[in-house]
Amino acid sequence: MLDRKLFLGFIRIHILYHASKGEIYGVWMMKELERHGYSLSPGTLYPVLHEMERDGLLQSRKVVVGGKVRRVYKITMEGLKALEMAKEKVKELFGEVMD
Repeated sequence: MLDRKLFLGFIRIHILYHASKGEIYGVWMMKELERHGYSLSPGTLYPVLHEMERDGLLQSRKVVVGGKVRRVYKITMEGLKALEMAKEKVKELFGEVMD
């Protein structure tokens, strides 16, 4: 349980980073996070994406892909500010932890 809570912060930073590079969607994000060693179910990831959208960090739109509706997300200006703050905190933390 502690690992899950701790890693959700890292996961949010990953989401902001990738959303700053272009539009993302849930299944792709799950695969990308898996590549980094995180194993998330849709029941964990989608509430995080929805929460980040409610908090104004992401915005979404619906697109039709192969006859199915997909919600894609991109970062907002508020999300970009949060990502920049997170980068500074990660640098500081990395310096201390790896000392």
